[in-house]
Amino acid sequence: MNRRNLLTMLGMSPVALATVPTLAAKEKKPDQKKSTVTSGGPKLEVLNPRGLPPPITLIPMAKRLDTLDGKTIYLVSDGFPGADAFLNQISIWFKKNMPSVTTVYRLKAGGFADDDPKLMAELKDKANGVIMAIGH
Repeated sequence: MNRRNLLTMLGMSPVALATVPTLAAKEKKPDQKKSTVTSGGPKLEVLNPRGLPPPITLIPMAKRLDTLDGKTIYLVSDGFPGADAFLNQISIWFKKNMPSVTTVYRLKAGGFADDDPKLMAELKDKANGVIMAIGH
């Protein structure tokens, strides 16, 4: 069995292979003293390839509306296929079940993580609430 498979089965990264001395490097010259390590092999120092995750900062949820009557709800899509049809069905539901609610459809520029300062300014200025379809 090769060392890479053995390390993988033990849950160690194959990167550890790079730190294991070769047999030729293990041979000692006659004038060298014996090693004091008695664990049966060389000591390995391996770094975790996943790194350390940053600390999590909790952000409180937005304030909730007491009622939707007379409010403006923006239906925002990031362009994911089918999101526009889904938001259209939400708009139809509001018109049928809550006619006092105004719905406005907007398409966000870029993907979900991309900034759209113009749309965000409009939402802060005119929207009482937002339903965002971000796909999956």
